[in-house]
Amino acid sequence: MKIEDSWVDSSDQTKIRVYRFHKHDHNPEHRPSDSPKPRLLFSHANGFHGRCFDPIIESLCDEFDCASFDLRGHGDSVISTDWPVNWQGYGDDALSVARSLPSGLVAFGHSMGGAALVMAALRAPEIFRALILFEPIIFPDDVRGVAAKNRGASPLVEGALRRRNSFASRAEAFANYASKPPMNGFDQRALHAFVEHGFNDADSGVSLKCSPEHEARNFEMGALHETWDKLKELRVKTWVLSGVQQPMQPSGFASRIAEQISGAQFHEMRDLTHFGPMQKPELLARFIRQVHELTATNT
Repeated sequence: MKIEDSWVDSSDQTKIRVYRFHKHDHNPEHRPSDSPKPRLLFSHANGFHGRCFDPIIESLCDEFDCASFDLRGHGDSVISTDWPVNWQGYGDDALSVARSLPSGLVAFGHSMGGAALVMAALRAPEIFRALILFEPIIFPDDVRGVAAKNRGASPLVEGALRRRNSFASRAEAFANYASKPPMNGFDQRALHAFVEHGFNDADSGVSLKCSPEHEARNFEMGALHETWDKLKELRVKTWVLSGVQQPMQPSGFASRIAEQISGAQFHEMRDLTHFGPMQKPELLARFIRQVHELTATNT
């Protein structure tokens, strides 16, 4: 699998890193718009980056033109530390990347990345053939009110702020993550991709590209965007997925998101948690392939 890096301009003078994936026999003179292959776009969760989807994409890139990207403040998409975190910025990033690709996209979004895709599709539905959203962070009104009141005291915020920011090496980081939940449940390839592409080299070792402070601020602000109120306006075929459903968790309101979107379908994957795309990449690849087959006649 070959990977080509490029940049796309987004709002707030942000440059977004985009990754295009090809088979080993890819012709570098080939233009994406000329490809007969269907097109997939992947949008990642808070604290992650676009390369975390590598194991899923590896299962699909023989059949599809695949792209992923780093949302601002993650991976190689740097954002100023004084940027006032507003999740609409992530919607801008997703839309900017989607507009840089040929239309007819089947787009897969995980957690915050799913919310970003919905924001993009609300503004430009013609770009997308289908959305596949794994536990998107789109709070129903009742949940949003509680979460907004308690956002500073959230265990997610506290956990992010306690996150270790640096290690002596990537090998040490990998061993640390592989020894405890939730990352000890990741497919080893996904964990390797997270570590390999999620750290910057430093004089004393390696440090996270997405700072714990930025991750925590995203958790604080995740309840404030009002995407829930617009779900009935979404005009893209949508599948909402969850791991095993748990109350007051993204899995617990995923089915309610599907109910708000005209024609959307909900699927619970009981063997998975919120980190399902990193746990069983082949399972998600099969589901993406099924959605393509169900929607291909409309392209």
